[in-house]
Amino acid sequence: METLVVDHPLVSHKLTTLRDVRTDSPTFRRLTDELVTLLAYEATRDVRVTEVTLDTPLVQTTGIQLSRPTPLVVPILRAGLGMLDGMTRLLPTAEVGFLGMARDEETLQPATYADRLPQDLSGRQCYVLDPMLATGGTLAAALKLLVERGADHITAICLLAAPEGLVAVERKLEESLPEDHGATLRVVTAAVDERLDENGFILPGLGDAGDRLYGCS
Repeated sequence: METLVVDHPLVSHKLTTLRDVRTDSPTFRRLTDELVTLLAYEATRDVRVTEVTLDTPLVQTTGIQLSRPTPLVVPILRAGLGMLDGMTRLLPTAEVGFLGMARDEETLQPATYADRLPQDLSGRQCYVLDPMLATGGTLAAALKLLVERGADHITAICLLAAPEGLVAVERKLEESLPEDHGATLRVVTAAVDERLDENGFILPGLGDAGDRLYGCS
């Protein structure tokens, strides 16, 4: 699994304001939207395209357009919804599927409570939106589900990631997927932070992304 940290002054500037405890929810939502668009620009460098012929006002020429099937954008509820507009602004023709996942308090494993995805994702490029890659359980489960349905190129876009979470995702996928699954897996993030605290929060982090986006727990 490849990890890409987007090193750009505008990314760092917006992330700094997102971290600030004084940033209110409306500003947090706006900056998240802007930051996701910047991350999406890097995340879609390998988006599949097809060459086409077209007429300009002067001559005939060639260009490229997104291949079919179009990419699928998958926000993980609820916090991933706050990243959706920033992603679809860059990919307006993409389809959108929704995945709701929560930790089962008895097993401590992620459980799916909402699944609005195509059953057959063969040959699809997928972009998973999950603001915080902390312990990695939810993201690993989401990536596993997409691979099992046939997706062959999956990029997770996260505002922040913890080193422990990146290791955990890779380990969980190695344990749960066959070696010949054939899918390309990537994480694109604005920063890899220092560590997780004893409660599984990213440090220095930015707090609970869902609470800060929507103003309630």
